[in-house]
Amino acid sequence: MNFFKSIALGAIVALGLASGASANPNQLTIELKDGPVVIELMPDVAPKHVAQIKSLAEKGAYDNVAFHRVIEGFMAQTGDVQYGNMEKNFQPEMAGMGGSDLPDIQAEFSSVPFERGVVGMARSQDPNSANSQFFIMFAPGRFLDGQYTVVGKVVSGMEFVDKIKRGDDANNGSVTDPDRMIKVTVGK
Repeated sequence: MNFFKSIALGAIVALGLASGASANPNQLTIELKDGPVVIELMPDVAPKHVAQIKSLAEKGAYDNVAFHRVIEGFMAQTGDVQYGNMEKNFQPEMAGMGGSDLPDIQAEFSSVPFERGVVGMARSQDPNSANSQFFIMFAPGRFLDGQYTVVGKVVSGMEFVDKIKRGDDANNGSVTDPDRMIKVTVGK
């Protein structure tokens, strides 16, 4: 590639990024109180779940949603858009029991292991009940492998995930005055 073509290509890329063009449509950024967390979503592993998360994020449904269940050495759970929005409808006693106005999703189990930084979908006892809630692993949880749907992995900002306020061990990780996802965006 000659010098002028190289400069022209660089200018096109810079212009695209400056105009708000999506750098990666499968990248989810969660703004936390301590900094941004970037998650690489895995549509090849869980296409229906990833599509639902992206749809909710694009509508702003995850903004201000609490980390309602956070267990030291295990995971931080969030995403209850029905009861967990700390600006609109926060019901701490119900947080973790709701979903969204979108339908539940059939399980998309895979061989991707639950390691530190992996993001999985929360669900009830029914494997096909995932909706909007998800969790980020603090440590490996291989007992979840093949039982919960993996949707992505933290690629930067795990140090900010580690600072999320922990819940009460005696109350299954329920958090009083929880931290929240301030803003969630796709492809930025």
